[in-house]
Amino acid sequence: MTKTPETESRKLLSRLQAVMAEADAGQERLDRITHLIADSMGTEVCSIYLLRDAETLELCATEGLAAEAVHVTRMRLGEGLVGRVARKARPINTPNAPDERGFRYMPETGEERFSSFLGVPIQRLGERLGVLVVQSRDARIFSEDEVYALEVVAMVLAEMTELGAFVGEGAALSARHTSQVMFKGSCAQEGAAMGHVWLHEPRVVVSKPVADDPDAERTRLVEAVDQLRTDIDQMLTRAPTGDAEQREVMESYRMFARSRGWLRRMEEDIALGLSAEAAVEKEQSSARARMETVPDAYLRDRLHDLDDLSNRLLRLLTGQGKDTGAELPADPVLVARNIGPAELLDYGRSLKGVVLEEGSVGSHAAIVARALAIPLVIHAKRISTEALNGDPVLVDGDQGIVHLRPEDTVASAFRDKLAMQAEAQERYASIRDKPAESKCGTVVSLQMNAGLMADLPSLPTSGAEGVGLFRTELQFLTRARVPRRGELANLYARVMDAAGGKRVVFRTLDIGSDKVLPYMKPQDEPNPALGWRAIRVGLDKPGVMRMQLQALIRAANGRPLSVMFPFIAQFDEFTQARDHLMREIDREGKLGHTLPESLEVGAMLETPSLAFAPRQFFEMADFISIGGNDLKQFFFAADRENERVRRRYDTLNVSFLTFLEQVVHRCGDTDTPLSFCGEDAGRPVDAVCFAAMGLRSLSMRPASIGPVKSLLRRVDLQEARAVITEARASGAQSVRGAVMDWLKSQG
Repeated sequence: MTKTPETESRKLLSRLQAVMAEADAGQERLDRITHLIADSMGTEVCSIYLLRDAETLELCATEGLAAEAVHVTRMRLGEGLVGRVARKARPINTPNAPDERGFRYMPETGEERFSSFLGVPIQRLGERLGVLVVQSRDARIFSEDEVYALEVVAMVLAEMTELGAFVGEGAALSARHTSQVMFKGSCAQEGAAMGHVWLHEPRVVVSKPVADDPDAERTRLVEAVDQLRTDIDQMLTRAPTGDAEQREVMESYRMFARSRGWLRRMEEDIALGLSAEAAVEKEQSSARARMETVPDAYLRDRLHDLDDLSNRLLRLLTGQGKDTGAELPADPVLVARNIGPAELLDYGRSLKGVVLEEGSVGSHAAIVARALAIPLVIHAKRISTEALNGDPVLVDGDQGIVHLRPEDTVASAFRDKLAMQAEAQERYASIRDKPAESKCGTVVSLQMNAGLMADLPSLPTSGAEGVGLFRTELQFLTRARVPRRGELANLYARVMDAAGGKRVVFRTLDIGSDKVLPYMKPQDEPNPALGWRAIRVGLDKPGVMRMQLQALIRAANGRPLSVMFPFIAQFDEFTQARDHLMREIDREGKLGHTLPESLEVGAMLETPSLAFAPRQFFEMADFISIGGNDLKQFFFAADRENERVRRRYDTLNVSFLTFLEQVVHRCGDTDTPLSFCGEDAGRPVDAVCFAAMGLRSLSMRPASIGPVKSLLRRVDLQEARAVITEARASGAQSVRGAVMDWLKSQG
């Protein structure tokens, strides 16, 4: 009687389990496994290829191919049929391999005798580890059951690889999570940090991928799924009724948790011999592989939901919660796929750095990281699967590079860099209380940006003359509901108290685009950066803006108050916003509340259109602040979230500097105070150029004030202006090269 594929699979997995239990070395285990698989599936060949580096596969064991090809035959991802399986993370099943597109003949293997080919990826949670191949002389298509069974075996091999079952000589058999790895991501917050990894979502370890009793494993799975469904129902019950986005996520979880197909696929894997945990992880790996190929953002988010749901289920099955008992290191660098602003705030300033697989330069997490002055690297793909708690790690936020488990030479060079930065900070401390006065006698006011109470202690130590921008949206982004007026009034009052009489410019709520409130219904807009955001939201839905203005007036309580409206694109938006503020001043006075001693009402110039507003705008505005981050993206039509284009355009481009010069002249004609606010203001060379173009106030992160002040005090701005003028006259696209050469000549 012919045995069913399920029985054969369970038999094979049981034999694999026996191999795992024996004390063989890694190579011997691989050799025995290829023999077992070929014997069980009735094929002449079984081969295991493992990655020796991110782009290269190596033949590590074979039954049926030439033995001398082991650890000799190598191929790049995408090269040959094996390379295609690894690249696409999908099986290839063909009766005639030599005629298949992309086939590459490896003469040292002797594989020309074999016609049929079945290759499946060895992967764990979307991470490529290798390829499992079976081949036969006869030209035939392997059945769906055979493909499915081989995928189950590949999943077990992935778990065994993760657990170190195949450690041996050579790069392909080296122990996992032990070698140095460099990740090239993107800079979301500058700075450098040296510390040890702290995983936001500790990995779940599946120590027993194979089970002997499918019925018992199915019962465990069903009970865990039932508990998961109950937990989700309870979370839905507790979710605030107004929190539409949170409810949508929970509803998505509930839909997946009640999916018959999801449960059926895991039960089928258990029937083939997997443990309940391994069956969940196999399905999770498939979901992550699908994420790589889905272009639709909404569908990718749903696959992320399924991934998160699988993590919850794995924790129920294994009992491995987020609290693993590991202690937070003294110098933690947070590593995560992604993280919300409230969660990041919970860690606070204890973190030395943050590394994310996802995220964006304008994400909530990036905003909080800037407020906390924590180096942040985003788009560090797969670091959360490679890193372990406690691994040494170097974060270069300036370059967007992360070194995990660095070699001594790399770590030594990085320590030298940190030492040089510390030495520079000591030099900056000596000029902390001195003005930013250039050699030609020009004085530039240096302000700091802030968004949290935690920022304010930096005010006296940074040398800043005040807070040129206090971002009020962070108090909204990190809460599950709209803050109450009294809460905001107390916070703003504490900000003013902490400033110790120094000027604080409060920017009203700047939401929309990349800053969507947790309780705000997302807008379906093709280009949110150009859509319903900032002052546009405030004027269309004035309730929250009025409440915030009332809170600011009450917080001032007789002190000077400076209010700035964001993203003003035309004159009437400013007049309408200003009228709202004046009405609230009048209302608060009638209620008998103490009014501000003085009131400044300003606007952020973030769109080129506002530079061409009527003269009356410049006369009415008490001050104007150039929002450099947004202005640059609109000036160059280059989305600052798009890595392909955002670094293409230089702040010191002659066109942009000429535009800034025009704004300086317009403000000069009406004696309107003008400042430049943004990341570029904190870059010393850029700051010198802005000052040379006539800007007399710059606002930046606290850590940048020392370097900017130091350079300003060493240069003559009239000479800098001459260098810029000459570079512009030469037809240069940017003045950066000429200015850098001049600065070098100054010593």
